[in-house]
Amino acid sequence: MQLVYEAYYRNLGQNIAFYRKRRKLTQLALSEAADISRNHLSRIENADCAVSLDTVFAIADALGVEPYKLFQNKE
Repeated sequence: MQLVYEAYYRNLGQNIAFYRKRRKLTQLALSEAADISRNHLSRIENADCAVSLDTVFAIADALGVEPYKLFQNKE
């Protein structure tokens, strides 16, 4: 992950956590629905790693939201 994009990854992670909590899902439940490990989901939510678009799409599908919503700024 390039540091220049760190704010984007942080925003993405915060949005994933927001929608996950809104649907009352644990990290384990969401990670299983998206077919990724709970550790990977945790790292994504904490902006500790880069993430592929395929993974973003899988998470969005599991959350029942359009992928673009995971990139929107909530400020």
